[in-house]
Amino acid sequence: MLSRVANSVYWLGRYLERSENYSRFIDVNFNLMADLPPNVKEQWEPLIRATGDYDLYISNYDSFNREDAIHFLAFDSNNPNSLYMSISKARENARVVRENLTKESWEKLNEIYLFVKDGADKRIWEKEDCSQFFMDVKYGIQLLYGISENSVARTDGWYFIHLGQYLERADKTSRILDVKYHILLPSVEEVGSPLDFLHWTALLKSVSGFNFYRRFYGKIEPVNIVELLVLNKYFPRSVFFCLTHAEICLRTISGTTGKGYSNTAEKTLGALQSQLEYQDVNEVISSGLHEYLDALQVKINNISDAIHDNFFKLNTYSMNQNTLQE
Repeated sequence: MLSRVANSVYWLGRYLERSENYSRFIDVNFNLMADLPPNVKEQWEPLIRATGDYDLYISNYDSFNREDAIHFLAFDSNNPNSLYMSISKARENARVVRENLTKESWEKLNEIYLFVKDGADKRIWEKEDCSQFFMDVKYGIQLLYGISENSVARTDGWYFIHLGQYLERADKTSRILDVKYHILLPSVEEVGSPLDFLHWTALLKSVSGFNFYRRFYGKIEPVNIVELLVLNKYFPRSVFFCLTHAEICLRTISGTTGKGYSNTAEKTLGALQSQLEYQDVNEVISSGLHEYLDALQVKINNISDAIHDNFFKLNTYSMNQNTLQE
């Protein structure tokens, strides 16, 4: 596969996953706002911090009100990671490799792009309740995933797009957990309170993990939530699960069998995956969860850089962004 094509397919996967995550985060935050006590202000600032674009936001907006936050996260063309920009870049990458996609996949992606563009034209963020819009975007991307699952050949292109999706998902899971545990960390009086429960529940719902958690762990406990989102080997949005499947994709692309590695991307990814495989959640928390997640995000970015150096470097032109801001 040409490096240009591989680069576009990989970033198609990352931008689709980023778009799906942004839509689900905003939708869950709407639901959280509806459940908060009247004396508790809306909390959009932590969501912006979770994306890694806090500095960009405060340089362009004066406050963290609902309209400004939604506009920035979903429709601001000056925010390179907004929902609109991410789905636009996903569509452009898909257009570049159109011959590698099925007709149904391209049409669904184009439909989602036009839906988001229409929302931007109608200034949907100014409406009192636009949660349905973001729910529709999320379900639209999930439907696209289902179409691709059942229609795209398992060639290198398939593994590159999933490699991008899994790395993006691992990054976003770590960021949303970091926001709750570090920025929203409640006072001693609030631990175990209904408000604390609401925050943890919203976190689990933002990664579609609430029902799984209840069945697997039962009572809401922060240590168990950290284990679910970082180390659980069954939950498809845990960091460990994502890195494990990203490694499978990468080794399939490289043709590596058995033990060891054949390039620096495999080495970097394999080292992090192995570290998580043998890590205990109490070790993670005792080392300082915020510091641990910060280091984890840097390592995921290093993996992305290594993939670029090994597979895409010959491609001199790229519209894509290799890493998120820290």
